Amino acid sequence: MDDYSVIIRPLITEQGMHFANVKGAYSFEVNKKANKAQIRKAVEKIYAVKVSKVRTANRTGKHRRRGSNFGMTSSWKKAVVFLESDYHIDLF
Repeated sequence: MDDYSVIIRPLITEQGMHFANVKGAYSFEVNKKANKAQIRKAVEKIYAVKVSKVRTANRTGKHRRRGSNFGMTSSWKKAVVFLESDYHIDLF
C-alpha cells in the first residue's frame, strides 16, 4: 500500500487541536486496511516527523433516516499519532 493512500485526511477538530498543542497527538482518517506500522511509516514520510506511538480505532457508521428510507453512514478508521517531543505538524 502506498504511503499517500494510507493517510486519507487529517481530522481538524477543536479537541484535536487541543491534544496537538498539549500532548503532541494528531488525528487522521486512515485506510481501513492499514495497520499501525504502515500508519507510522506514512506519517513519518509525509510530514518528516518522528512518531513515538500510534493508536487506532474503527468507527462504525451511524443509522440515519431520510423520510421513510433507512440507511447508514460509512464506517471509517481513525488513527491518533503521538509524536516525539521535538516534533510538530503545522496543519494550518
